[in-house]
Amino acid sequence: MDPHRFALTMFRPIPVMFLAALSAVTAQGQRIAPRERDDAMRRAAEARYYRIERLPIPDGIALEVSGMDRGPGDSIALVTRRGEAYWLDDAFGADLSGATFTRMASGLQEPLGIACKDGRLWVSQRSELTELVDRDGDRVADEFRVHSDGWGVSGDPHEYAFGSKPDAEGNIWVALTLTDSGRSSAFLRGWCVRVSPDGKMTPVVSGIRSPGGIGMNAGGEMFYTESQGYWVGSSGLRHLKPGSFQGSPTGLRWSSLVPEFGPITQVFEKGERIEQARAHMPALVPPAVVFPHGDLGQCPTGFVVEAGAGKFGPFAGQLFVGEFAFSEVQRVFMEKVNGVWQGAAFPFLGGFASGPVALLSSPEGFLFVGGTSRGWGARGGEPFALERVRWTGEMPFEVHEMRVTPDGFELRFTQPVDPVTAGSPESYAMRAWTYQHTAAYGSPKVEWVTPRVASATVAPDGLSVRLQIEGRVRGHVHELKLPGVRGPEGRALLHDVAFYTLNEIPAGE
Repeated sequence: MDPHRFALTMFRPIPVMFLAALSAVTAQGQRIAPRERDDAMRRAAEARYYRIERLPIPDGIALEVSGMDRGPGDSIALVTRRGEAYWLDDAFGADLSGATFTRMASGLQEPLGIACKDGRLWVSQRSELTELVDRDGDRVADEFRVHSDGWGVSGDPHEYAFGSKPDAEGNIWVALTLTDSGRSSAFLRGWCVRVSPDGKMTPVVSGIRSPGGIGMNAGGEMFYTESQGYWVGSSGLRHLKPGSFQGSPTGLRWSSLVPEFGPITQVFEKGERIEQARAHMPALVPPAVVFPHGDLGQCPTGFVVEAGAGKFGPFAGQLFVGEFAFSEVQRVFMEKVNGVWQGAAFPFLGGFASGPVALLSSPEGFLFVGGTSRGWGARGGEPFALERVRWTGEMPFEVHEMRVTPDGFELRFTQPVDPVTAGSPESYAMRAWTYQHTAAYGSPKVEWVTPRVASATVAPDGLSVRLQIEGRVRGHVHELKLPGVRGPEGRALLHDVAFYTLNEIPAGE
């Protein structure tokens, strides 16, 4: 997370989402801004399918949640930006009034990750990965063991360290933010390191700038969210492929001290795009999914694989990604094409009380969202909040998947489409663009094109549509709008837009 990113975007809270608020003019005669009115209408529509429930936080606890994981039984382990760790109990029932918090530790240094496995508990702090040990079973940490502290800290307040859950081999990955988001004053700032179960630290990825979260996809491969800024045209979700370079050259100053990592040659031409740079930089990995700045927020944070197995609706196995500035959660579908990850980002749910930072999905069919607004601006307006999302049981009409094909895209829906509207090319509109890759802070959308939807073929079961597209561009973000597509009973899509990052195009069938 990066303070510069919010200097011009301190949002005031969204009004309470009563239907009366949808009127263009309030009872006092004050005109509601179109964006607020549109947001209110969207929130009212989303609430039909997904409900946000606020967990009561006891007085005296500033619960700025920055990491969560499932603990033993029905408990949740969580950490806060204030340096505290808690056990949360009784948060899975219908009634949340009995939820309780037990403080297990305090005095931590801005932890941004907690992991529970095999009875052990690790916390990712700014300066180290720490194991919390409870010797007497009273749920309070008696010992703080340094599991790894091999990376550097200069004292700059922006040198965050985001820690993952253990991977299949038990390793915890830690993504290290640059100093003040644009320099690398301490060892390995701008890198991702992997810490083994025995505490050995290995640098695995370079070229990071300002992470907002780190975790795995459904297949166990590691990703992180990157924020718009220096050398980053727009925020995105990026694959932490071991040995890869993510595009920000600042941290490469430490390459000579990491001989086991191998040499990285970084050469960017003036005005070069990521897609162009890939041709002469084999280690460069493009963003798997770009979150267009201003369209899908401004600061992606923590993310989780939806684990409800049908209890949370139709999106099992996909990713839910926190969006801090807009106080929302977005949805991501990914696929690997020619060995490279890419995919589509969709709006999912907004109206959270604060800025989401940490997410947790449970097999019981709940999504827990914890956040804060301290130091930045979040539309939700509250200084901190912990909320639970549950599915109402009614199926939303959504684009479930968006896959690339040799000549276009294939869309799969959560419910059968109307064959007449979905089979008409006029029901769709597409445009595409890319971003500059320079030392400047962020980038405008550049190299605009308007691909044409030449045909739309509806499958016999009505659950998928194959679009033939003319004019796609590799390396561009392709925005697809579906204003004319209708579903059951003539219903419009809950969210009629998708953003697909086209890194690779498959060979012809």
